[in-house]
Amino acid sequence: MKEWEKNIRRVVPYTPGEQPRLPDMIKLNTNENPYPPAPGVRLALKEMEEESFRLYPDPAAGLLVEALAECYHRPKEQFFVGVGSDDVLAMAFLTFFYSEKPILFPDITYSFYPVWAELFGIPYERPALDEEFRIVKEDYVRENGGIIFPNPNAPTGLYMELEGVEEIIRKNPDVIVIVDEAYVDFAGPSAMELTDRYDNLLVVQTFSKSRSMAGMRIGFAVGNPRLIQYLNDVKYSFNSYTMSQAALELGAAALKDETYFQETVRRLVATRERTKKELHALGFRFPDSGANFIFATHERYPARELFDALKERHIYVRYFDAPRIDNYLRITIGTQEQMDALLAFLREYIGEKG
Repeated sequence: MKEWEKNIRRVVPYTPGEQPRLPDMIKLNTNENPYPPAPGVRLALKEMEEESFRLYPDPAAGLLVEALAECYHRPKEQFFVGVGSDDVLAMAFLTFFYSEKPILFPDITYSFYPVWAELFGIPYERPALDEEFRIVKEDYVRENGGIIFPNPNAPTGLYMELEGVEEIIRKNPDVIVIVDEAYVDFAGPSAMELTDRYDNLLVVQTFSKSRSMAGMRIGFAVGNPRLIQYLNDVKYSFNSYTMSQAALELGAAALKDETYFQETVRRLVATRERTKKELHALGFRFPDSGANFIFATHERYPARELFDALKERHIYVRYFDAPRIDNYLRITIGTQEQMDALLAFLREYIGEKG
């Protein structure tokens, strides 16, 4: 080791899903929405002025914050925005998890959580999900420095009803509880309504899934104004201009078309439910997903084997080589045509193997 290497921070990085660029591929590995964003987004892009590129964007992201406030019928002081929910969550880790006590998050969950904890020097513990991959609420009633969990969870896709979410918040009044709702639009009610009763709750969402804008990197948090102010203080100490003007304008445009948003979600949920039935008929088992993906396993065909066979056909799904889940595939819900192609391959593969 060279002398200068002794002063370098070393971490095990987050591993993103593959981003292949093949003309004939079916990409079902990163939970992107297969449908385009709302038509108003394209129109807003065409109408953007040259000044939008030449000048710095508004550091307060006022255009987008006000659009969020109008969309969700809440005061603008309750919103914080960032470059995707990953940026928002990283800022939340930096801001709220500043205790010597360990934060808590599940052993099977979004794999960025331990990366941020290690990067920022935050102690953490990982209570195990039960045998059905559900959060054990009682494991979160102990001394801790904060709590974070996705709802629906990832990669399992399981949604916890709001009564369970509220129980965890209610029993942890002295720490910040973050509910990461990247997939909630495909599942059930958001915990956003609970922010009116609990000043220690932060709810984080994204435009990447249900609003079809993963390429724009737009995320936001909702909480009481004091939490939002603390977040902004850290943001301004890190980078005042986190969001591009394009993201601000296009994100605001996306929020204006509620009818299109609801229709896209409905189509994806319908395709998900049909795919569940077809996979079950082929012998796959999976938690009852409330997300835009299915976390599936087959008792006769190893997940790694299926992953490789699908990849050879340019059908990309996600495989996690990790304890307890190394025989599962996470399959994003695409268009009905894409899912039909996936199912046709699986029928052929299983038929040949017998």
